Amino acid sequence: MRIGILCHPTYGGSGVVASELALSLAENGHRVHLFSHDMPPRLARAPGPVEVHVAQGSPYPLFHSTPHDLAIMSRVLDLHRSEGLDVLHAHYALPHAVSALQVRSAAEQAGLEPLKVVTTLHGTDITLVGNDPSYAPLTRYAIAASDAVTAVSEDLKRRTTDNFDGLPPCGIEVIPNFVDLDEFCPGAPPAQRSTAVHVSNFRKVKRVPWLVEAFAMALQQLTASGVDAELVLVGDGPQLGEARRVAQLRNLEGHIKFLGLRDALPDLLSPADAFCVASTEESFGLSALEAMACGTAVVGTRVGGLPEVVEDGVSGLLSPVEDLEGFANHLVSVMEDRERSAAMGAAARERAMGLFDRRRVVGQYEGLYQRLIEGGCDR
Repeated sequence: MRIGILCHPTYGGSGVVASELALSLAENGHRVHLFSHDMPPRLARAPGPVEVHVAQGSPYPLFHSTPHDLAIMSRVLDLHRSEGLDVLHAHYALPHAVSALQVRSAAEQAGLEPLKVVTTLHGTDITLVGNDPSYAPLTRYAIAASDAVTAVSEDLKRRTTDNFDGLPPCGIEVIPNFVDLDEFCPGAPPAQRSTAVHVSNFRKVKRVPWLVEAFAMALQQLTASGVDAELVLVGDGPQLGEARRVAQLRNLEGHIKFLGLRDALPDLLSPADAFCVASTEESFGLSALEAMACGTAVVGTRVGGLPEVVEDGVSGLLSPVEDLEGFANHLVSVMEDRERSAAMGAAARERAMGLFDRRRVVGQYEGLYQRLIEGGCDR
């Protein structure tokens, strides 16, 4: 198949999944083009045969900002005219699904071969951007006009159908995020210190300062039990400064590390006793899945689609979103008992292998594309 993929060039879930999907589809013999306004990090270091088109637009004085979306649409249309595409897969409702629909319309008007549009909803495109009154009508249009729509969790599908009355011809199909089990796998032995790791973009929804508070509470109990513990924070973003301030206020020097952006995530995840998710919104929890694939137990909040990924009490421990003390107690129970942490980590790896293996999930996307090309919706 000839497949085009539109995505944000980010370390976030949608950019990672789109990039990994592009690489996997190319490995399976499909002709894959990825379009973005910058090079996605996961593709920048990958040798796979994906053709990447970076379209940034020209900063004309008339425009308040550089029109990346228009430049990407033009690039896609040019490629469809010259080489042809069967499917255009938009990751994120705005702007990519709208851009894909405009390309489909322009292709029809130009008499080019038919082009099917698939939209994958990742979370904040529905829960935040999509619910903004300024964008809700356009989000509703993008969902209803797509040839197929997928959501990364049952929770996100439910929230989409509850909030938007227009559905695509084939309804909404749940296709979860996935992980490369060969790349994300148990490797290094447990760290000498009992270690909790967090990876995110440090946006407000991730609540990194809240996590630092919870770790400070847990550290008091761990220290009293003779456990030497540390929290490792990976990433960068708006709340980095506040997280540092809380760490200083709670006297965590020597027990907390800020590593900034890192690519070698398996080397950081596999030796850890716990992976922390403190989010108020989490439509899936890709970072948690990557940790699980590395054999690391998850301590998280019971929000969104995360309970679909983490089996509470088996592969991790989940607490109510505002329960700071409960979260801290879960950290203590995992970091204090390394045998329990190892058992949960093994169960986490098994769950990742059984439900979220890259090959299995990519096959679901391939099946969806093929059904659309053949003109049907049946699953």
